[in-house]
Amino acid sequence: MINIHGFRFKKIGEAEWEMEKDYQGVVLRIFAEEKLLNQMDEEVFIQGRNVAQLPGLVKAVYLMPDAHSGYGAPIGTVFAMDRERGYVSPGAIGYDINCGMRLIKTNLFYNEVKPHIEKLVNLLFRDIPVGVGKRGFLKMDREELKNLTEQGVPFLIKTRGMGWEQDIDYIEEKGRIEGAGFETVSNEAVERGIYQLATLGSGNHYLEIQKVEKIFNPSVASRWGINATDQIVVMIHCGSRGFGHQICTDYLRTFEKHLDRFKIKIADRQLVCAPITSCYAKNYLSAMGAAANFAFVNRQLITHQVRCVFEKIFGKKAEDLEMGLIYDVAHNIGKWEGEFLIHRKGATRSFPNQPVIIGGSMETGSYLLVGTEEAVKKSFGSTAHGSGRTMSRAYAKKIVQGKNLWKKMREGGIYVRSASFSGLAEEAGLAYKNIADVVKSIDLAGLSKPVAYFRPIGNIKG
Repeated sequence: MINIHGFRFKKIGEAEWEMEKDYQGVVLRIFAEEKLLNQMDEEVFIQGRNVAQLPGLVKAVYLMPDAHSGYGAPIGTVFAMDRERGYVSPGAIGYDINCGMRLIKTNLFYNEVKPHIEKLVNLLFRDIPVGVGKRGFLKMDREELKNLTEQGVPFLIKTRGMGWEQDIDYIEEKGRIEGAGFETVSNEAVERGIYQLATLGSGNHYLEIQKVEKIFNPSVASRWGINATDQIVVMIHCGSRGFGHQICTDYLRTFEKHLDRFKIKIADRQLVCAPITSCYAKNYLSAMGAAANFAFVNRQLITHQVRCVFEKIFGKKAEDLEMGLIYDVAHNIGKWEGEFLIHRKGATRSFPNQPVIIGGSMETGSYLLVGTEEAVKKSFGSTAHGSGRTMSRAYAKKIVQGKNLWKKMREGGIYVRSASFSGLAEEAGLAYKNIADVVKSIDLAGLSKPVAYFRPIGNIKG
């Protein structure tokens, strides 16, 4: 047993811990080496214990090594709810519904891209709006937004031609969450979302040009189109923008308004939930599906813009540059998988042989991994999603000068365009855990296995 912030933990595996149960609820299990466990703030353990006391849970609640405190539930939380007795909690899915990662391969190499990196980043920054409240290039009416949010990426490719048919096969759920219903989305959400498709947003969202630094599993890497070090890939990290945020806000209010009729006790009102069988939960899941499809479409439209920019810079068609998808995976979502409704907040699906994308800070790089059978058994097929913050954005801005960071990164071979220097400071590498430590923990726990490591050479962000 070890004691951290007054909580006692028993080690049950190489990178697995269980919190001592002094509460009524299911087991809280944390996947992390002791070093990362010690780095977690007290609020993570308080929130994790609160989540473990929700009604209708199956087996256990799981926290990933990148866990840090969030709204109600820690970012890095996974749990399952029973179809008949379970509940759905918007706060345990998150405001940025289907915030996720997309990885695009190319047949270009670093020596070909390096002379053009500033022009490439500048053009991407021009054509893909970043920052709060920015509007995208796609003009649409309410009917088209309805179709896109209900039918997802397949509808976009069929009607607008902005993507390749084969893209669909490399997106989680093939780019469409079934059961999404536009009629369950508020006018406020529609007004916020209708102009925001094809935009990156702010905060930790980014588009990054990366080079393959190391390959750990050549056979899997080759199968996915990663063939050699210095090969260029493009990583996109963004979500459902104001559309998803408003949907989460709307349903948190609705659930809280009707909480008394559910006759349940929760440890924190930010975890307000409704029975899965209730009309409130069904409407939320329908609206959440619409937000998830919005996010898939958003990343598809950004991919279209990326391909167009690469074509302009390198004078070849995107097909000739072999700019296919490796994968697109969500990390803030609630989804039926088998008999259970899986809540993943700041956690990534990790099914056997599926690509897993874990983004690091803009200074340190990112990883491509492969899902495992062990993850299905241990964590409802889930793994980590990123580095995980170690300090607030406000504190990062106090100790980091954005302009100095920009200069330092440029000198280190990373060219960045950002909506503001303060936004850049918020995302400094020191504000995050060491990505290598996070990956080591999930590797030791068997939740996913490293395939390749990428280093950034160009970045645009909000």
